[in-house]
Amino acid sequence: MEENLKELIAKAIHEIDLSLNLKELEKLRVKYLGKKGLITDLKKNIAKLPKEEKPQAGKLINQASVKIEEALEDKTKAIREKLLEEKIEEEKIDVTAHFDRKTSGHLALINQTLEDLEAIFQNMGFDVVEGPEIDTVKNVFDDLNSPADHPARSTSDTFYITHNVLLRPHTSSMQIRVMNEGKLPIKMVSAGRVFRNDEVDATHSPMFHQLECLVVDENVSMANLKATLETFIKEMFGDDIKLRYRPHHFPFTEPSLEVDATCPICKGKGCPACGNTGWSMELLGGGMVHPNVLEACGIDSEKYTGFAFGLGVDRIAMVKYGLDDIRLLYDNDKRFLEQF
Repeated sequence: MEENLKELIAKAIHEIDLSLNLKELEKLRVKYLGKKGLITDLKKNIAKLPKEEKPQAGKLINQASVKIEEALEDKTKAIREKLLEEKIEEEKIDVTAHFDRKTSGHLALINQTLEDLEAIFQNMGFDVVEGPEIDTVKNVFDDLNSPADHPARSTSDTFYITHNVLLRPHTSSMQIRVMNEGKLPIKMVSAGRVFRNDEVDATHSPMFHQLECLVVDENVSMANLKATLETFIKEMFGDDIKLRYRPHHFPFTEPSLEVDATCPICKGKGCPACGNTGWSMELLGGGMVHPNVLEACGIDSEKYTGFAFGLGVDRIAMVKYGLDDIRLLYDNDKRFLEQF
């Protein structure tokens, strides 16, 4: 048996030395040491030997098994080291080589505008909060004092997922979420994507961005709203910009107003960008928070008042940068993007 084992060990080591990869080594491991391998068969046959030969046979077979295992481990280590060296050589980078320089990317114009808006309001002491783009009818319409027959509730204006769940058509739903937390006073802004069933044209898109502002405290008045708006507009567009307030109606504010700003291109003198009116398109709408909205969120409307307004981030970007088509913000035209 001893001579046979020596021949078996020599043959195994020779085959292991000739192996070129880990797959071949695994096959040899199975051949010699696997459940049906040659060494395993020898171990099973020990039981058939005379009693006095069993100890010596077991010792010799175990020694053969150990030698084959060591040969497999040494060869495995050698192959892995060679593979690592090849990978290092293949992935080596010559830092002294001259490569074509790639231009760095930057934030898209919408993201730049969002960051600018949030920074302005943060400097004014506002908290920036975020909320879901999918919300409930209760948060989007009911608690915002929108009547059941309001046009915005129809499927022709709003994208419904179920009867009670929808893609938010405005960020005003964040007013409700923040007020329902019950922490007063409130001074927050929330920006994000909103969705409306609009046809795509130069000034409309089914997906766009809004920023909502809400202040709730004791003795908040329309004067506070106007002062906030004027500070914001001048920070965003410069000191030369003037505002024009027009009465309007929104279910969630009373009284309500819309705000126009002088054209930032001609500074109110009139130019083709503003249709020679001197005024840009409507920038935002808002007013004093309706008492029904406060009460729906458990806030005493006799003690607390507030103001709120919402603005289209896309529209702000269009006015600030003199754009005449909202689609420029989403077309991913590199010629346009590189201008900003």
